[in-house]
Amino acid sequence: MMRVLAIRVLTAFVFVLTLAFTANAIAADGPTFKVDPFWPKPLPNNWILGQIAGVAVDANDHVWIIHRPRSLTDDEKGATLNPPRSKCCVPAPPVIEFDAAGNVVQAWGGNGQGYEWPGQEHGIRIDYKDHVWLGGNGKEDGQVLKFTRDGKFLLQIGHAGPPKGSLDTTQLGQTADFAIDAATNEVYLADGYGNHRVIVFDADSGAFKRMWGAYGKPPSDDKLPGYNPDSPQFANPVHCVKIANDGLVYVCDRVNNRVQVFHKDGSFVTQFVYEKDTRGSGSTWDLYLWPDKQQDYLVMVDGTNNEMRTIRREDGQVTSTVGRSGRNAGQFHWVHNIAIDSKGNVYTTEVDNGKRIQKWIPNAAPGN
Repeated sequence: MMRVLAIRVLTAFVFVLTLAFTANAIAADGPTFKVDPFWPKPLPNNWILGQIAGVAVDANDHVWIIHRPRSLTDDEKGATLNPPRSKCCVPAPPVIEFDAAGNVVQAWGGNGQGYEWPGQEHGIRIDYKDHVWLGGNGKEDGQVLKFTRDGKFLLQIGHAGPPKGSLDTTQLGQTADFAIDAATNEVYLADGYGNHRVIVFDADSGAFKRMWGAYGKPPSDDKLPGYNPDSPQFANPVHCVKIANDGLVYVCDRVNNRVQVFHKDGSFVTQFVYEKDTRGSGSTWDLYLWPDKQQDYLVMVDGTNNEMRTIRREDGQVTSTVGRSGRNAGQFHWVHNIAIDSKGNVYTTEVDNGKRIQKWIPNAAPGN
């Protein structure tokens, strides 16, 4: 009897060791993910989502999206027609906050007094003061907006109108993304679909601070021939900007299939190229830093190849990929944005006629 008990104890011990080894092996190779097909919960109020062009996570692990109500077809918004075409649906407000369980907490946005709402919504970020930043990539979206979390207007940088060029500091050029540096209270803009630069402003006053183009050089709008992953200029769009805990700034040069890395002053550090033969809309659409202290990994989405890749930050090497073109759960159609909460749950959004958000659960916890 004692022998049988000893064997059982030993077997249990080996099993625990195996689990620990497996978890550590997963972490050593980078996080991997499985899709949660039941997140978020059904929307209230007969709402429907259009193209989702931004996602963010706040300090409470609430998930925020910005979508494009005007991208819905008459068939999708049939309940709003006169006379109604169908029982469903009604466009949801453009800004929606979800709790971690996928319930809608609040929704707001659209035209209002004192600011110019974008012609085509693009990008959302929640800063360290709990303020909401958003922008647009419509042809005359030369502005970004800042609100309180309940939708009270605070600040507009730039104005609606066509870009004035990548050296102009008063007007933006269809900004795609934002990063807010708590250490300096500065907002970094990936600017964007019309301009070819990163530009930095004071996050409270909107005062211009500095800007740069590819390789940390002055931004340029020169017409360049053909595709070149070593182009001396950012292509359009400059599609993401993220700041790591160690101060490195990551910029998605989407159509050039590369991520360029800078110091906060704009000095160039290095670059990484992904799927270099990708044409069309490029391979580096958005990325997010893994939520461990060292931020050992990046997770990137690619809306041309329709995959999500995990990348080791120290050398830019891809450790795993997931997804392919399609509309089933776990597949993508024009995957556009990504955000990660403190537990390592990943949220991806899709534009064109994908029009959805998906949640991905990590197979290993952050920091393991």
